[in-house]
Amino acid sequence: MLKSQIQSYAAQFESASPSEILSWASDTFGDRLAVVTSFQVTGIATLHMMQRVQPRSPVLTLDTGLLFPETRDLMDELEARFDLDLRRVKPRQTPAQQARDYGDRLWERNPDRCCHIRKTIPLRDALDGFDAWIAGLRRDQSPNRAATPIVSRDARNGAIKIAPFANWTESQVWDYIRAHDLPYNRLHDIGYPSIGCWTCTNAAGEDADRRSGRWSRQGKTECGIHLPQLASPLSEVVNA
Repeated sequence: MLKSQIQSYAAQFESASPSEILSWASDTFGDRLAVVTSFQVTGIATLHMMQRVQPRSPVLTLDTGLLFPETRDLMDELEARFDLDLRRVKPRQTPAQQARDYGDRLWERNPDRCCHIRKTIPLRDALDGFDAWIAGLRRDQSPNRAATPIVSRDARNGAIKIAPFANWTESQVWDYIRAHDLPYNRLHDIGYPSIGCWTCTNAAGEDADRRSGRWSRQGKTECGIHLPQLASPLSEVVNA
């Protein structure tokens, strides 16, 4: 897909609904399309809409080995409810092996490198063979995401990256979740707006942006998957 085509679709879809964008993605890429989700509320809405579009689309989720039990329970529930083709993408190293090679609690000393080992590299490998992938990015989540295009080319692997909910708001997503009685991570009910690894996720204040509970003591709000310039260079990770 040419750059001009990508830009044309991105502009065209500004006024389209997420379901229309997902239908286009399915028609265009077929079984070369993957849904990537960490089971945040936008991802759950995506999976629900995909049931009407392409119910057996491959669903990739990063199982870092450091997920909250509540996240694992939700993954199991939605996998059964939607009969998902769920592929739990794991790092090459267990947390214990990572500690052996890089020292204990790497997420505190060098969170960029930890994310690179446990998220960026595994997702890069898992997306090999797919022409396009669906992400749950929204522009209202943080200043870093405010200019998220609906259709773009992934700088890391060259695949087409689609963000069907980019121009939806948090309240719109929650309205959808409640209207369809969809399950969600119960940590949201106790002050966690965005949920990642238990090692690096905290509750956030009511007025904080939607990413403020992530790496709150590190001055970091992105793992590097969506903003590659924030990730550690691949050359820094020797044994990953």
